[in-house]
Amino acid sequence: MSTLMRAPRECGSWFWDLEDVTAPGLESALETAARMSALLQENKLLEPVSLEWSWFEVGKGGLGIHSRLDIVGRSLDDVGIAEQVRACQPARYPSAEMSEITVVGSGIWLDAEGKCHREPGLVEISVSPDLIGPSAELSVFHDVWGSCDFSGRPHPAVHAQNAPRLAAALRSLDMLLGVAAEPGEPTYFGVAEGYGIKAPDIIDGLGPDLTDLL
Repeated sequence: MSTLMRAPRECGSWFWDLEDVTAPGLESALETAARMSALLQENKLLEPVSLEWSWFEVGKGGLGIHSRLDIVGRSLDDVGIAEQVRACQPARYPSAEMSEITVVGSGIWLDAEGKCHREPGLVEISVSPDLIGPSAELSVFHDVWGSCDFSGRPHPAVHAQNAPRLAAALRSLDMLLGVAAEPGEPTYFGVAEGYGIKAPDIIDGLGPDLTDLL
């Protein structure tokens, strides 16, 4: 297995409420993203290539406008990035505000034999630039973190190669951010539990087949 199926929703996510440990605002959010990205890059889970976000107006909702800023070779805490992000505001919507900013890139996963494969979007992090309630989130969308693949077949060797890497990164992020992660909401594709993906019920040697929505 060298090509992964990616779920349209996360199969696990973890949320950090940073209200008591960091300042609100865009610059602070980008600094948080820079620290998180550096840690994940050290663990070969996320090599950032771009920032992505959408725009909305308070009381009106999303505008259907999305922005992307390439950041290859740049540090996320570069003050120029914050200036460029603000410059992307739609000219016709002077009161538009940014949604959560997602750090997009690729990471390394390991197959059953321990061979490395690079995968786009292996791990994503997002940070809130809102002036109220700073936060961060990490999401995963592939089945290599769980005890079964998306078709329900147990893959213990793949799980053993990858799940501990994710767990170690999440524990390190807790220490980095100074607050413990909270598991995100369950989705059709998985449930975050502790520092990993909750094992599904096994019936007749198989877990649930989730490929109908892939």
